[in-house]
Amino acid sequence: MFRTRVCDILDIEYPILQGAMAWIAGGKLAAAVSQAGGLGVIGTGNADAGWLKQEIDIARKITDRVFAVNLMLASPHVQEVAELIVQEKISVVTTGGGNPGIYMEKFKSENVKVVPVVASLALARRLARLGADAMIVEGMESGGHVGEMSTMCLVPMVADAIDIPVIAAGGIADGRGLMAALALGAEGVQVGTRFVCAEECGVHPAYQEKIIKARDRATVVCGISTGHPVRAIHNKFTRQYLLAEAQGLSQGDLEQLGRGKYPAAAVEGDVEFGSVLAGQISGLVGNIQKAEEIVMDIIQGAARIKEQWRGF
Repeated sequence: MFRTRVCDILDIEYPILQGAMAWIAGGKLAAAVSQAGGLGVIGTGNADAGWLKQEIDIARKITDRVFAVNLMLASPHVQEVAELIVQEKISVVTTGGGNPGIYMEKFKSENVKVVPVVASLALARRLARLGADAMIVEGMESGGHVGEMSTMCLVPMVADAIDIPVIAAGGIADGRGLMAALALGAEGVQVGTRFVCAEECGVHPAYQEKIIKARDRATVVCGISTGHPVRAIHNKFTRQYLLAEAQGLSQGDLEQLGRGKYPAAAVEGDVEFGSVLAGQISGLVGNIQKAEEIVMDIIQGAARIKEQWRGF
């Protein structure tokens, strides 16, 4: 129905990737998304190889389909995680937090497909030249670390500039988002925030409830002055952080202020003084569903739009 080069390259049924949310996108969620026909992704964040091995084992007990691991290049454990990916014969790696160039040769020699996340045209071109198999192009509507350009503008620019498939991310939660992404030149989508509200996601229920209750202007971007802006749902912590930023607190002090705030929300459930990372699309997420239901809702919604367009 919506088979693209992304499906062929990644060996998946539908061109839908699950975002690699650190701390909460473990083996259970990744397996459920892959079992439904998309590509589930284990988000390693700063976790070590021991944690990753445990989550890989969990995923393989649930599904025999392909799932991916996200390699966070800024992690202190990046080297050992990269080695485990090869040892475990993971066939797809997504990357974030930098340039995966130093790992590209090793991954390619082991037949690992490399799909970097980029937020600029320049980085997309560079990584395409280095041999990336596809590219996740993420607009500033997304949750967590964000760039400066919107999905609407960035995706077609990158799609015109590189020959490998583009996967759109940022502001996508349903079939309308998939169809819009395809119209912009993408051949797939990555969905993050909506999968936070999957039953299989290992996040605290209070975090999910915060997303479900979010409205259209619920998110804010913090940390612009540090050069590492982050989008989160507005709460007591973001008010404190934005005030400190406006008062000119140093980058080091701001980093200290934000340290540990994401796991405080995602794992411990402190959604007022923790950092609730979520995209602008939060206002469209209305309930908790199984991952399979989310995947099928996106595909079926896109199919309805495709049928409606036949008359144009």
